[in-house]
Amino acid sequence: MPQCEMCGSDQASLKTVKVEGAELQLCDNCAQFGTEVRTESTSSASSKYSTSSSSGKSSGSSGSSSSSSSKTRRRRDMFDDMDEIATDYDSRIRQARESRGLSQEELAQSLNEKASLIRKLERGDIMPPDSVREKLERKLDISLVEGESDDDSEWSGGGSTTTTLGDVVKRKD
Repeated sequence: MPQCEMCGSDQASLKTVKVEGAELQLCDNCAQFGTEVRTESTSSASSKYSTSSSSGKSSGSSGSSSSSSSKTRRRRDMFDDMDEIATDYDSRIRQARESRGLSQEELAQSLNEKASLIRKLERGDIMPPDSVREKLERKLDISLVEGESDDDSEWSGGGSTTTTLGDVVKRKD
């Protein structure tokens, strides 16, 4: 009996679900954490770990399923609504504070936060919690969020020509 790749429970049938860019075989309970991927045939799931040279059938079905997924837009999931903190948030905070002539203690007092928190943020030791990030953005008139892009090109995997272990391994059932 197949197991859910997220919780490990034995299920009679599993759904192919995309969670944070990875396609997983999940039970109905865990499927809510991602976006269900529609597959055209069940033969591609059974030959998931075989090489393309050993089975011409699997390479044909994987080519058709990738072309159909590129035509349709994926459904939004819970991670689309989360803000991604900029990698240089520490220098943005420091520069904005210094340009206004504020000390770390003065900034902390105006935000009703501890000065040690501002020091840790400016050193890059911790990521700002959402409440503190919003206060800093309002007070210093800056943005600590990365630019959003609707392009999932880094997760597509369709244009990769490098061979991975998953391309050559054969699974024993």
